[in-house]
Amino acid sequence: MTSSESGEIDESVIAELSRLRDSIDNIDAAVVHMLAERFKCTQQVGYLKARHQLPPADPAREARQIIRLRELAESAKLDPAFAEKLLNFIIAEVIRHHETIAKS
Repeated sequence: MTSSESGEIDESVIAELSRLRDSIDNIDAAVVHMLAERFKCTQQVGYLKARHQLPPADPAREARQIIRLRELAESAKLDPAFAEKLLNFIIAEVIRHHETIAKS
């Protein structure tokens, strides 16, 4: 009898599910910490740009970063379109921060 037939889930399935979810939780924590570090660096860039009256956005760099990230995603077996959407979201937030810094 399978778990779906008996209505109960096998203990080994529950243990494996728990192990995988623990890994996901650890990865999520690492992603958050890495994003925090990235934003600390981009904040410094924002202050540097503001001091030297540089524009908050750098479309040429952003385009290069998207190409680079898509290539990294492909080599990592991650959907490049997803990676691009994620980077575009991050870039938009960075530009917003840079605009706020420039106004202060």
